[in-house]
Amino acid sequence: MKLLSVNIGEARPVPYTDQPQGLTGIDKRPADGPLRVAAPGPKGVGASGVAGDAVCDTRHHGGDDQAVYAFAREDLDEWERELGRTLRNGAFGENLTTEGLDVSGALIGERWRIGGAVVLEVTSGRIPCRTFQGHLGVPGWVKRFTRRGRTGAYLRVIEPGEIRAGDGIEIVHRPDHDITTTLEFRATTTERALLPRLLAAGPALHPEALAAARQYVEKYGEGQGL
Repeated sequence: MKLLSVNIGEARPVPYTDQPQGLTGIDKRPADGPLRVAAPGPKGVGASGVAGDAVCDTRHHGGDDQAVYAFAREDLDEWERELGRTLRNGAFGENLTTEGLDVSGALIGERWRIGGAVVLEVTSGRIPCRTFQGHLGVPGWVKRFTRRGRTGAYLRVIEPGEIRAGDGIEIVHRPDHDITTTLEFRATTTERALLPRLLAAGPALHPEALAAARQYVEKYGEGQGL
């Protein structure tokens, strides 16, 4: 398992975002040399956890629990075949393009050591948005990506440091539950009866997903979706 590239984006004006200034950093490109990764601060204040990477809409992106976004090269390759076009590393707005790691099958709370220093923790899947669809220029992309459910993973920074392309990735902790990023995504989008299952992931789960699961249980009880 290894890191193929570390990708960062510049803030650029586009017509397809509802961000107030009309800017987005979704068009991420592989960066040369090592880049520092650190917790950026709480959502709404902090942006990206990767140095030099622009996050323009901090209402919905960035912050400690979405500090880094990872996507598997294998999933990009599958989309390449389906869409009939080349998708370079960073094409889905991911900071980390990985090889040999089942990112969408990662468990919530799973921890990865990248290189010698950095440790990241999986918090949730990625919910597609209008900006993602506009960036790719594929009609109906949000629904299409949602149906596939291979969302990649958001991660928080447990131990900061520097990473670079070619670094090895080691899974240093796997929690004792079966809540994957794909299941978390399904529960918070199209299959809300699964929400009670997310409670098994505990505080490692993205706070918004955890709150949604608790609210669902308060309203409907714990038996739903089990």
